[in-house]
Amino acid sequence: MNAHKAGVQPSPCAGSRRRIAGILRGQATSDGDGVRLTRIIGGPQLDMLDPFLLLDAFESDRPDDYIGGFPTHPHRGFETVTYLLAGRMRHADSAGNSGVIEPGGIQWMRAGSGILHSEMPEQQDGLLYGFQLWVNLPAADKMSAPGYQELPAAAIPREQHDGLDTRVITGTTRLGTTGPVTGVPTDPLYLDVRLTKDALFTQPVPDSHNALVYVIAGELEGPSAASRDPQSIPAKHLAILSGEGVIELRASEDSRMLVIAGRRLNEPVARGGPFVMNTREEVLQAFHDYSSGTLVISPVGSH
Repeated sequence: MNAHKAGVQPSPCAGSRRRIAGILRGQATSDGDGVRLTRIIGGPQLDMLDPFLLLDAFESDRPDDYIGGFPTHPHRGFETVTYLLAGRMRHADSAGNSGVIEPGGIQWMRAGSGILHSEMPEQQDGLLYGFQLWVNLPAADKMSAPGYQELPAAAIPREQHDGLDTRVITGTTRLGTTGPVTGVPTDPLYLDVRLTKDALFTQPVPDSHNALVYVIAGELEGPSAASRDPQSIPAKHLAILSGEGVIELRASEDSRMLVIAGRRLNEPVARGGPFVMNTREEVLQAFHDYSSGTLVISPVGSH
């Protein structure tokens, strides 16, 4: 389904292009109850890319790698984004919400002032493949009410043209397709793009935003910050895009990528495990509230 208006033809974006400032693969680790994953942002290679605090990729068809899931745990001060490519994940939280994220589905959860939640595989075997992104909240929103936006694959619009097949989760493409996730303070862009060989992807991004690309499969190339020659981004690698202007990438072969951007907050960041605040004192307060049972008002639902 082509989500942009019929008859609208792509037009080149004028101006400067963002350049590839760094490429990294991420680091194998585990989290939750022994879930094996690759930590792309949030580790020693890349601590954060404002406003993005963490990006994990989990991919395995071995149940022992994921069956333990992520039992009930707390969060405060940021948003978590879970996007599944394969498999099923059941969630439950202290606000009484529960459901199952299925392939192509997205859950954009605001922890805000505090929430307890769990994410457990809804399968005993087969491939589980997806991503979790942590997006920081500005100081003014860190103690806002928790909530989430959860959408199945069918609710995410697609835009198809010129060898590109783009699923738009949030933000607006250059042809005007807008994703259904709204009301996020960092004005993010989150796209899942498939490209045929030699297809050219072009997307304007505000100068106020940091931007990154994660190549799920295939290989892309784009302008380099260090050379006049194009630079390749191989599969399972993240590229940090520097500077200002549009994102412009070409597929060296049939490929798939995530394109993510968000407004820089330029605020101090204090972390303590599942809590991300602006000061150490606020993190200590979050631990105190959790241990005293006042982090959230209602108990976590059973699952």
